[in-house]
Amino acid sequence: MKAAWYEKQGPARDVLVVGEMDDPEPGAGEVRIRVAASGVNPGDVKKREDAFGIGMPYPRVIPHSDGAGTIDRVGAGVSQEWVGRHVWCYGAQSYRPFGTAAEFTVVPLEKAAPLPNGVPFEQGACLGIPGLTAHRAVNVAGPVAGRTVLVQGGAGSVGAFAVQLAHQAGARVIATCLSERDREIASGAGADEVALIDDLIKDRLHALAPQGIDHIVEVAFAANISTDVEVLAQGASIAAYATNAPTSEIPVWQLVFINARLFFVGSDDIPVEAKLQAVPDINHALQSGWRGLDIAAAFPLDDIASAHERVEHPLGPGRVIVTI
Repeated sequence: MKAAWYEKQGPARDVLVVGEMDDPEPGAGEVRIRVAASGVNPGDVKKREDAFGIGMPYPRVIPHSDGAGTIDRVGAGVSQEWVGRHVWCYGAQSYRPFGTAAEFTVVPLEKAAPLPNGVPFEQGACLGIPGLTAHRAVNVAGPVAGRTVLVQGGAGSVGAFAVQLAHQAGARVIATCLSERDREIASGAGADEVALIDDLIKDRLHALAPQGIDHIVEVAFAANISTDVEVLAQGASIAAYATNAPTSEIPVWQLVFINARLFFVGSDDIPVEAKLQAVPDINHALQSGWRGLDIAAAFPLDDIASAHERVEHPLGPGRVIVTI
């Protein structure tokens, strides 16, 4: 099969190789997917760069955890009825060496989800990490129906998904954004209110939620924690899935006085049962009319280095995918 891989970490053009490898075969409980589109997540880029100082987990890595395509072969214990089905997958390169930047990928059956009718493969390749992270961040503190949820960065990939999933779950959703273009994305995902981030953001959030915010989905923990603690209701919660800085001062006493709960969400290690609960909700969002995430750029597999560079230096909102 044709695939992209790296055997050392570093800049995309220095380490990414495109060539031929043996076709993988599914083991017991696994399916093989003929990949049509492969999603490029910031985490995929960070792994290739060794941004977290973990090093090479395997001698050779085919990048990307998310993708979509058609199941063409199944392993022992998997019904042949799966052959020919269109699916999206997640976790292909999570604690595994070979991801979706290839003509074929192999994943456990539970990591392959039916792709709803009418949803293109390109959109399916965008569902995994953003959708699972958003679902966990929205629901980790408990049901949000009838509660006020603030999504910081409501136009990003996880943010827009969080807006949609919280809206779908019956919450009143407030989103923060950086621009009018971002406002359109968050509103289209289901935000009831959108506030542009500026020096008056705390006042605006107090006006939108005078009784306080029940739960916050946080994209920039270090930058926003001072705002978050000012607008939380008593007994409220924060779920942080990213930060703008690796260390942050936490206003402990302010959080103590309001009996706040603080959660951190890492997509690779979301509990299995939470991932299985997320899949039907993600599919339902698309089946209910939400058009999903914008795709900013698509690159052929031969130009995967450009895809990684676009994720590193985005020209605007939207996802980047590699077509196989």
